[in-house]
Amino acid sequence: MPNDSVMKVQALHVHPVKSVAGTAPDEVAVEPWGLSGDRRWALIDDDAKVITQREQPRLALAHATPLGGGGFSVSAPGRGTLAVEVPEADGVTPFTLFGKKVEGVLGPAAAHAWFSDHLGVPARLVHLDEPSHRRPVDPEFALPGETVSLADGYPLLIATLASLEALNELIAAGDRPEEGPLPMDRFRPNVVVSGAEPWAEDSWGRLTIGDTEFRVARNCGRCVVTTTDQRTAERGKEPLRTLGRHRRDGKRLIFGQLLVPVTLGTLRVGDEVRVTG
Repeated sequence: MPNDSVMKVQALHVHPVKSVAGTAPDEVAVEPWGLSGDRRWALIDDDAKVITQREQPRLALAHATPLGGGGFSVSAPGRGTLAVEVPEADGVTPFTLFGKKVEGVLGPAAAHAWFSDHLGVPARLVHLDEPSHRRPVDPEFALPGETVSLADGYPLLIATLASLEALNELIAAGDRPEEGPLPMDRFRPNVVVSGAEPWAEDSWGRLTIGDTEFRVARNCGRCVVTTTDQRTAERGKEPLRTLGRHRRDGKRLIFGQLLVPVTLGTLRVGDEVRVTG
């Protein structure tokens, strides 16, 4: 039987600092490289490699809230709140993200100290000052000129509540049901959609959300971050165990779809989501 319900935006998520908890605004502007303020900051180690929850699950316990002008405030249990402003671009610092060179501007010393103390390892904060040209989208799945913030590879990630429910049903029927049901924050999406059929996003090619158009670049391969409880930083086996059994694309375990903006605009909770291609 066809699904006659209307798909809508159930939630929006912005993560100012890569791998750190973010916020859920009611509306947010779409920029060519992602949602405004999303993943414009990251932490790097002594080898100038970006630090994520893959290496440091404790990043999940820090919470960043956007401030005006591109800055943010950060807090964590048992720690004070620190406000971080966008640094002056008087020089760039090279660093690597997934083996690819990127350039950005170092944040303030107080931020380096805050995050180093939180993680228990040396860390420096960097800001992606020029997303219009600093980092291209994967050329295998990009159109000329497309760029991305410090997200894993594409400007936006979209996921549906129906697919999460279906995944949780599979987890419940598996050999580690005690690890479910999982909340959506395990997957750190930008846009969460209600009203879809389970796994309907597999066939999407083009979307209009409100008045803003997107193309679907590819499905999203998932990593160990999804096994990290975003409230405790503890790790389990799910959802990777169940995705490995039921949601494979070659060697990749998939959940959600990766989007690139075609037009710019503003997304709002409650916006209608229409499949246009």
